[in-house]
Amino acid sequence: MLEARSVAVVGASGREGSVGRQTLVELLEGGFGGEVFPVNPRYDELLGLRCYPSLAALGRPVDLVVIAVGNAGLEDALRGAAEAGAASAVIFASAYERPRKGVPPLSARLARIAREHGMAVCGANCMGFVNLERNLRACGFYEPKDLEPGPIAFISHSGSAFSAMLHNGRGLRFNLAVSAGQELVTTAADYLRYALSLDSTRAAALFLETVRDPEGFREALRRAEERDVPVVVLKVGREPLTKELVLAHSGALAGEDGAYEALFEAHGVLRVRSLDEMADTLALLVAGRRAAPGGLASVHDSGGERALLIDTAAEVGVPLARISEETSARMAELLDEGLPPVNPLDFWGTGKDAPAVVTGCVRALLDDPAVGALAFCVDLTTEDHPETGYIGMAEEVYPGTSKPMAMLSNLSSAIDREDVRRLYRAGIPVLEGTRTGLLAFRHLFELRDHRALPPLAPPEPAPAEVRERWRARLSSGEPLGELEGLALLSDFGVPAVPARSASSLEEAAEAARELGFPVVLKTAAPGVLHKSDVGGVRLGIGGEEELAAAYGELSGRLGPRVTVARMAPPGVELHLGIVRDAQFGPLVMVAAGGVLVELLADRKLGLPPLDEPRARRLVDGLRIRPLLDGVRGRPPADVDALVRALVRLSALALDLGDLLDALDANPVICGPEGCVAVDALVIRRA
Repeated sequence: MLEARSVAVVGASGREGSVGRQTLVELLEGGFGGEVFPVNPRYDELLGLRCYPSLAALGRPVDLVVIAVGNAGLEDALRGAAEAGAASAVIFASAYERPRKGVPPLSARLARIAREHGMAVCGANCMGFVNLERNLRACGFYEPKDLEPGPIAFISHSGSAFSAMLHNGRGLRFNLAVSAGQELVTTAADYLRYALSLDSTRAAALFLETVRDPEGFREALRRAEERDVPVVVLKVGREPLTKELVLAHSGALAGEDGAYEALFEAHGVLRVRSLDEMADTLALLVAGRRAAPGGLASVHDSGGERALLIDTAAEVGVPLARISEETSARMAELLDEGLPPVNPLDFWGTGKDAPAVVTGCVRALLDDPAVGALAFCVDLTTEDHPETGYIGMAEEVYPGTSKPMAMLSNLSSAIDREDVRRLYRAGIPVLEGTRTGLLAFRHLFELRDHRALPPLAPPEPAPAEVRERWRARLSSGEPLGELEGLALLSDFGVPAVPARSASSLEEAAEAARELGFPVVLKTAAPGVLHKSDVGGVRLGIGGEEELAAAYGELSGRLGPRVTVARMAPPGVELHLGIVRDAQFGPLVMVAAGGVLVELLADRKLGLPPLDEPRARRLVDGLRIRPLLDGVRGRPPADVDALVRALVRLSALALDLGDLLDALDANPVICGPEGCVAVDALVIRRA
């Protein structure tokens, strides 16, 4: 399909503005060197080409059939293409028809035809594709005719985004761009694998609504990692949660998008939130330079815009480089009196000897080992003499460093496009917004940090006896209570508090004496999933008199069944969990815990298995992470113990995840003496 040497256009037309005519125009004016066969019984000739009444009349198979007809004619057209031996097809129309009782949807019937005949299909409901290395444009809508092939592969579920990217005016060039549409049989994973087979692909960008081939997509992402090709994804759309997931905090926290977060974290995918952020990120990536160790340095001709960058960098999480005294001294010799030699740097004083000042300071910053990349932050308004202005300064210093460096303009609408083209010709990326530009640098640092991870070292599996015993228990059909949940965690190496069950005050007192005061008393009433929600937890019970009062109150409201547990040492409350995603299977979660777990919504998700470096990345990504280092005189928590517990939880997810809808360990108390789960909720897979 993507390298077709012969193309037939079913529904070819001579009517101006029609998809059938524009498809022929795109093929011919796009420079396609293969054979083109218009097909429409109403014409004998179109655009200088013989027009055929049907595909059968060609008397030979073709590589690709572009179907430019409405929904009513799709099934006959695709069946005709299949029977004529076509290898592939593009379907522009939406493939919608009104539901008919006992008749499969049109989209399903089209997919069946394609599968039965081994055809690749782009669409339905798409704008087609362009393979600029092959001069092949299988699209029915106007695209610029001066497009040059480049290093980016773009795969989109949005036809408008497909066209917008091809119309970009900032020098982003593509070897392949695909409007994938509904993906009746051919998916984003297939297109991505093809793009990664091209030597020219230096970055892949995807606009995704969903992933229809999860395992194939993961395999493509693994291949991208092996080839060191960055993958940038704009993921939109939501999938409904199942009822089972909502019963557990883990399911509610994972939300409708958690699996994609975990997937992208596992494979170093750079997730963007807008097309502008995608464009800035791609511009920085395809320049070909990877971030060095350290943070971002920036130079400015405005104190106000420097403050804007500092504020925005803090907001989006871009680390600013802490430069050395030597670097400050080098800059101080160049700067006008009164300008502090710091990072970020405002270099504008009197303007005297500006080229020497600016280039000298930029070189000093780039030479600093603490600088991983540099942003040359000036608004790229029209320069009368760019060769002696900021453009010329950037052109002078850029070849002298291997570190990433980009021009960053704060207002895209003020940029002079000719200056941008000159910078791109010099190989210098241009970022067109304070926020999107800084996010692009953040992605560059994220890519560096992901690539620096050691090869994944999966955790040791649980003993076979443990694994098989719990698989049998989870398959039994009987729900698991809190005590069994804690035992499950403990058996897989996640520390859990000792606990006992009781159905009377006497049993509760005996359990407390055995465990040792202080203890926690919790309701074990059937059907109560979240005990705090019903006032079913009493903490820090120091003796039998307190225990009797607490038991009397709880049993009077919620029934006699209780759990007695040893009181955990003080520490930071976290939440560890497992949730099963319908597409990607079990996910592992670490989050801020306690009764406000869902309100705080501070969580990170990973795909099992995890090792310690990857588990630590998840923990370090939490907003509450500084609490673990100790605040207001409190001692630091044992973060290593938390990391180990998360690794062991990933082993549990790997072994038992197919039998679980969710597992909550909340709270998990992490303090100086380690971490321990004090409550557990297990929801079997229905």
